[in-house]
Amino acid sequence: MKKLAAILLLTSTLSTAAFATTECTKEDSAKWMDQTKFQNDLKAEGYAIKVFKVTKGNCYEIYGKNKEGKSVEIYFNPITGEKVKTKIN
Repeated sequence: MKKLAAILLLTSTLSTAAFATTECTKEDSAKWMDQTKFQNDLKAEGYAIKVFKVTKGNCYEIYGKNKEGKSVEIYFNPITGEKVKTKIN
């Protein structure tokens, strides 16, 4: 019985972590920065954008390279442009 409880606890914990979504804003998209301008501003800062998308958590997300040439995955708040989450490889 203890084994079963431990397995259920572990499974529920892993499932929650696997489906965690980065949340950037709950504001209406009418208040968001223009996507094209936002991407152009990032390119002007030296980013090479391979993929740009809007996430389920209402973030602007890019996959690409930073000005140092390192691969990046970055979530931005679409209202402020602030980096919410960054992964650099």
